[in-house]
Amino acid sequence: MREFVQRRLNRMRLRNSAYAFLFEPPPDDEVISIDCETTGLNTRKDDIVSIAAIKIRGNQILTSEAFCVTVKPKAKLDADSIKIHQILRSDVAAEARIDTVLPDLLKFIGSRPLVGYWIDFDFKMINKDVRRILGVGLTNPRIDVSDLYYDRKYSKAPPGTKVDLHFAEILSDLNLPPLKAHNAFDDALSTAQMYVVLKDLKARGVFLKRARSWDAPMPPVG
Repeated sequence: MREFVQRRLNRMRLRNSAYAFLFEPPPDDEVISIDCETTGLNTRKDDIVSIAAIKIRGNQILTSEAFCVTVKPKAKLDADSIKIHQILRSDVAAEARIDTVLPDLLKFIGSRPLVGYWIDFDFKMINKDVRRILGVGLTNPRIDVSDLYYDRKYSKAPPGTKVDLHFAEILSDLNLPPLKAHNAFDDALSTAQMYVVLKDLKARGVFLKRARSWDAPMPPVG
């Protein structure tokens, strides 16, 4: 009910009625796996340099229906961020600004739920520009694969259990192939694969095995 009210309010506050579709009910059983590469981790000061979004319908990952674009940021690409995502200043010099890219992204994702790894970061990065341009933010439901993984792996674990929610660990535990890290499309694809597997595990009531204390290697005695 709260989400419904928020959607209606945002629709009324829109600066451009052409984007009213963002606050309509989403298509049945469709979500969008999304990932952003950025100039840094400060959602207020840093900018997006690459965005990828892949549509998932049911349990099908539709790589043929994907959105992927490089963006010229306002903030300067520094050496630290370049080391992570390998996107150079020369790679973005001729690319469009986020204001040009955003309309096509919004048409692609619509009001569908957004799936991601630590999705709140990507959502905030996108939403700050959406608010600036449209006057209101997105209200798409968000699904974090790290939460889905925690539910299947650790929700019944005893207190004190070591929890590992690293991206690479989730991939490995789900027997998914590692792709190029910190590449927006590959990260969105890996996230989509995680989502489909974890969604299936939940539907079947299956939990992932945890290493028991007596499975751990014994320390040397001497």
